[in-house]
Amino acid sequence: MFDEGLKTSFWISAEIRRCDGIFLPMTVVHRGDETRGFVLIKQYIAGQGCRLYIRRRDEAGKLGWHNPLTQKLVPEREADEYIARQRQYDDDLWVMEVEDPKGQYSPLT
Repeated sequence: MFDEGLKTSFWISAEIRRCDGIFLPMTVVHRGDETRGFVLIKQYIAGQGCRLYIRRRDEAGKLGWHNPLTQKLVPEREADEYIARQRQYDDDLWVMEVEDPKGQYSPLT
């Protein structure tokens, strides 16, 4: 997992560059707090649906990536509704979207 002391904006830049390197377009949909904002990533798999990833702590207190809805793909509308609800609660939340036609993306750990 990336260093908890690392600025979120720096991690975001690195993740965008990593995706560019593997030819997956990634965009920032909503900018959050530059230093400590949480990150929510929407993976769009063309014609199949979406998967969401959010960084949160597990029961042991360790940061990791979790799928807040389900491990299965969900319709894009359902993913967008979840993102809208999360943004209502967290103004510091970063929202990113990656277009992934083959379903190969996973967040940098």
